Amino acid sequence: MNTPDIVIFWFRRDLRITDNHGLYQALSSGRPVLPLFIFDPAILNPLPSRKDARVDFILNALHGLQKEISGAASSLLVEHGNPVEVFREIISNYSVRCVYANHDYEPYAIRRDEDVKNLLYTNGIRFETYNDQVFFEKSDIIKDNGLPYTIFTPYSRKWKSRFAGAAFYPSETLLGNFFPCSPFDIPSHEMLGFIPSGSSFPGKSVDDVTIIEYQRLRDYPAKNGTTRLGVHLRFGTISIRQLVSKAASLSETFLNELIWREFYMMILWHFPQVVTQSFKPEYDRLEWLNNEAHFEAWTSGSTGYPIVDAGMHELNQTGYMHNRVRMITASFLCKHLLIDWRLGEAYFASRLLDYELASNNGGWQWAAGTGVDAAPYFRIFNPMLQTARFDPDQAYIRRWLPEIQSPDYPKPIVEHTFARQRALAAYKNALR
Repeated sequence: MNTPDIVIFWFRRDLRITDNHGLYQALSSGRPVLPLFIFDPAILNPLPSRKDARVDFILNALHGLQKEISGAASSLLVEHGNPVEVFREIISNYSVRCVYANHDYEPYAIRRDEDVKNLLYTNGIRFETYNDQVFFEKSDIIKDNGLPYTIFTPYSRKWKSRFAGAAFYPSETLLGNFFPCSPFDIPSHEMLGFIPSGSSFPGKSVDDVTIIEYQRLRDYPAKNGTTRLGVHLRFGTISIRQLVSKAASLSETFLNELIWREFYMMILWHFPQVVTQSFKPEYDRLEWLNNEAHFEAWTSGSTGYPIVDAGMHELNQTGYMHNRVRMITASFLCKHLLIDWRLGEAYFASRLLDYELASNNGGWQWAAGTGVDAAPYFRIFNPMLQTARFDPDQAYIRRWLPEIQSPDYPKPIVEHTFARQRALAAYKNALR
């Protein structure tokens, strides 16, 4: 083997150089660092569309990383294949002493990392991972008796009591420690089995005014009152430590949203069964109607409820939906139509640019009343009242649902009072 001893940093959900914990540890190891990203077929192949905008986002981020890394006379190595097989090939070509990465908390990622670790350990190579995706992780914030929290308010109270500012990891100051090598090619869409979607993406910077005004404007979908940073948090193109630090100094409301994200991550870590089951098992006795025609009307934005349809049009066209409207559309599916929250969760997962398993699952179980700290099952959003309160001029509706003025716009597929009473009866019957 003609190469020197090196270490590898494995990029996953942390596609940035700045303040990257695992990357900082790799670059501080004393050995040259070969940066790696793997397109995993187990993640790519199930995607329902070959024009998935998330692939565009990742490729854009990788080209940005390549530009920064090439400035240090190195290159990002991008592979496409099963991670275990990719590492088997790499360790046969390089003298690897350690692989560094950041923690990932989703069930598939945990299994993947265990398989990679076993391969590496068998070959005398260490696998070191670090906290980077959240500020506090796993069991950092737990009850005094050692059990995980299952209610947000006491969790957030403990979280804030533990917060004493952020420790940053200035990996951007150590670029000279990358492994010197000639440029590697980054696969094209076509090589990955995709085609460009042509989507545009929100920027990853946010001004202070948006965060300061977040509490006042965040619930109004027609206003530019949210940060649109979800996709950047999902793929780690921004630092959670830097964002938490800014939120803590500007807006407790926005900070609470970041804590909700960590709460759901912690729930997923301690209760992985929530991926397929209700957090409260008794709710799995619910007799969902799962009417296919109603589900199709919901997915296509043709329910006859304008705020619901506008939200689904926004999602289908952009891969984004305003958070207030996410709550309304999710509640409508579960309560008005009595369709299993898992079907809605899967549909959002297939469309959302900022899809994150923990938050998506937690949000849907909240809407269905089946999860931790859930909205009571008898609290059923009235789409008309929600519209009157949060889109009173129907500016959001008119933007995403211009056909509302057409005589062909459908009548409501279910009457609100009837649907509400039906949902209450179904839930009461399940909880007997």
